Amino acid sequence: MSQSPLLEVQDLSARYGKVGALTGASLSVTAGSIVTVIGANGAGKSTLLNAVMGSLPQTGHASGTVRYDGGEVRGWKVERRVAAGMSLVPEKRELFGTMSVQDNLLLGGFRRYRARERNWRATLDEVYDLFPRLRERREQEAGTLSGGERQMLAVGRALMAKPRLLMLDEPSLGLAPRIVREIFHIIARLRETGVAILLVEQNARAALQVADYGYVLETGEIALHGPARDLAGNPRVIESYLGFGKAA
Repeated sequence: MSQSPLLEVQDLSARYGKVGALTGASLSVTAGSIVTVIGANGAGKSTLLNAVMGSLPQTGHASGTVRYDGGEVRGWKVERRVAAGMSLVPEKRELFGTMSVQDNLLLGGFRRYRARERNWRATLDEVYDLFPRLRERREQEAGTLSGGERQMLAVGRALMAKPRLLMLDEPSLGLAPRIVREIFHIIARLRETGVAILLVEQNARAALQVADYGYVLETGEIALHGPARDLAGNPRVIESYLGFGKAA
């Protein structure tokens, strides 16, 4: 892809207190592409996303360069990054359990409502078209949804903000295989909307099937990267992450 990256991360390191979690990571994401970061639990994948989003906990500290849409954003607060079109769906989903599905979605579009964007509410129908189950359950409390439905709601709420860069942290975590396939099918469809997706996953097989490009993160460092199809055929990736070898 010849276009300049929407997101460009260079030499990004992060630590919690004195404990290093990420060391010298570099990656890029172009508009309309799906880029995945795969790795084992504890490899630093969530730390990478939180450092990009500016949402590390108080004990966290990051260094390096994070450029979004051509400008350095590492000094920006989370709210400014969201307003610029960056959105993160965290691993824990962080829904409002006692609020209805629809109210959770409308909250996702609140910044656009406050900015008096004329068509912000029309995005609700787009989300419902993408997730028909959410339309069926729109009056239901979010806390009563199944795990797969909660993940759909978390992604839908992020899409209400009309992001240009959507970051997904372990969207398949804890879901049944059939629901995982459904979630990844939806992620693939999102490519058609032009949104760039940075997908962090332990499920390397599903992630590499849907992604254009991939990075392998091991103990806080990028160990391999390349087109997703090439990584899926790499013997080291097959043995360590795809379940065909003793290190699966």
